[in-house]
Amino acid sequence: GPTRKMPLTASAMDFFQLFVPDNVLKNMVVQTNMYAKKYQERFGSDDAWIDVTLTEMKAFLGYMISTSIHHCESVLSIWSSGFYSNKSIALIMTQSRFEKILKYFHVVAFRSSQTTHSLYKIQPFLDSLQNGFDSAFKPSQAQVLHEPLIDEDPVFIATCTERELRKRKKRKFSLWVRQCSSTGFICQIYVHLKEGSGSDGLDALKNKPQLHSMVAKSLCQNASGKNYIIFTGPSITSLNLFEEFEKQEIYCCGLLSTRKSDCTGLPPSMLNNSATPQSRGQYRIRMKGNMSLICWYNKGHFRFLTNAYSPVQQGVIIKRKSGEIPCPLAVEAFAAHLSYICKYDDKYSKYFISHKPNKTWQQVFWFAISIAINNAYILYKMSEAYHVTRYSRAQFGERLVKELLGLEDTSPTH
Repeated sequence: GPTRKMPLTASAMDFFQLFVPDNVLKNMVVQTNMYAKKYQERFGSDDAWIDVTLTEMKAFLGYMISTSIHHCESVLSIWSSGFYSNKSIALIMTQSRFEKILKYFHVVAFRSSQTTHSLYKIQPFLDSLQNGFDSAFKPSQAQVLHEPLIDEDPVFIATCTERELRKRKKRKFSLWVRQCSSTGFICQIYVHLKEGSGSDGLDALKNKPQLHSMVAKSLCQNASGKNYIIFTGPSITSLNLFEEFEKQEIYCCGLLSTRKSDCTGLPPSMLNNSATPQSRGQYRIRMKGNMSLICWYNKGHFRFLTNAYSPVQQGVIIKRKSGEIPCPLAVEAFAAHLSYICKYDDKYSKYFISHKPNKTWQQVFWFAISIAINNAYILYKMSEAYHVTRYSRAQFGERLVKELLGLEDTSPTH
């Protein structure tokens, strides 16, 4: 849970600033103004530009975050006269001023001579965000490695033709997370660029299991020695990776797929389906040291690799129609923790910022901000402040937007 106690009067802004404090916002102000100056030195002066202030930067973020609640197809719809216009917040800043800030917005203005990483423009921000996640929250023992579900412009997808969908540019990166499976708090973010040559060497790898193994190691680099249990999907699950994690006192439970997983070192007899018909709930087990390979049948064969649960411990899967189906405890635990993550995706994926810029670093930035707000809401729900106000996720987002725009008095009430 949370590592610090927040006051009863804590606002949405207070929780958000656990991850994005004023010093980070001030840095955005400095870097945006520096970039605007350099840009104009190179391409000619811009008489309409005035250096951005901290108040304006907060308002700029507020406008962007508002798209995560109202899902307008463009952030500029706020100033339009259409369905997505929002007169209550449009008066804080003119559309032309917003577009100027958007044009010059930067987190790191210049590439240093030592930098070869393609995400150099936001790496300091991602590092700062990671420090905030680590210091504000202590995760439970059970965690999940996965790619979170990110809603892609619901309005656009619902209204566009198939041809427009095909023309739409695919994201040039994949976003992976390590997530506390009992609260949904995202403990760590890892961004993998699909194109270009990164210094981490991942882009040169064509072998997907090897790539996913390296992603998993990056996500768990701060988890060694803490006895965490990590749940993984088929693309990450492999005997070599689990054995390597076990040496670091990280234990695993993963779903195995003969098509998607790296099955090196596993007995072929367990990977082939038996010819004789099986009844639901039946399973076979093979062991190697602490590692168990479980083949469980339930309208199909499901294979699990684990060193976190004893294969002889019994559990049950409860189905609405067929009742209880016996299974090893590892299968029950895997189903329970992954179902929680599915609920998290259903609840929170719709609150990702809708604005989709062309530049990859900006796309990553807005996804990271969205995750920070979701994490802030999770901390809010676990605090005493929630019992005073009881905001839903949408209401929390609206409060945060108003506080960033200066429309709410955030001082404590007595």
